[in-house]
Amino acid sequence: MGMVVELKGEGTFRQRVRELGFGESTAVKKVSGKSTIICQVNGTRIALSHDAARQIMVRPSHPPVSA
Repeated sequence: MGMVVELKGEGTFRQRVRELGFGESTAVKKVSGKSTIICQVNGTRIALSHDAARQIMVRPSHPPVSA
């Protein structure tokens, strides 16, 4: 789980992902994926290409746990 802190990319890309729910300060959870990333935002699961997902900067809500 994390929080969107910044959107990179062109203006049309940023506008589109905001329309999908990926606005700054939005909670987001990666559900699965490597080449196609499935995220949960506002109770909805959304599939993103790897390139699109790389342009959505997310800060983890909790620090990663090392094994």
